[in-house]
Amino acid sequence: MDKQMINDILNQLRDGELHEYYVTKEHFLPFREVLVAREDFKHFRGIAQQGGHVVYRYLNEPRS
Repeated sequence: MDKQMINDILNQLRDGELHEYYVTKEHFLPFREVLVAREDFKHFRGIAQQGGHVVYRYLNEPRS
C-alpha cells in the first residue's frame, strides 16, 4: 500500500464514495502516517477493531 493509494482511499471517504474503510494491522502505520499529514485529518475517525485493525470513517464536522 503506497501513499498515493492511501490518499485515493482517503479522498474517496471524504467525497462520500466510500462509507468506511477497513485497515488491517499490517497497513495501519503507513495509513496513519499519510492520514495525520492531511489538512483534513480531524475529519477522520478511526474505530479500533479486535486484533489491531481499524475502520475509518469521514465526519462532516471535525472532531475536537
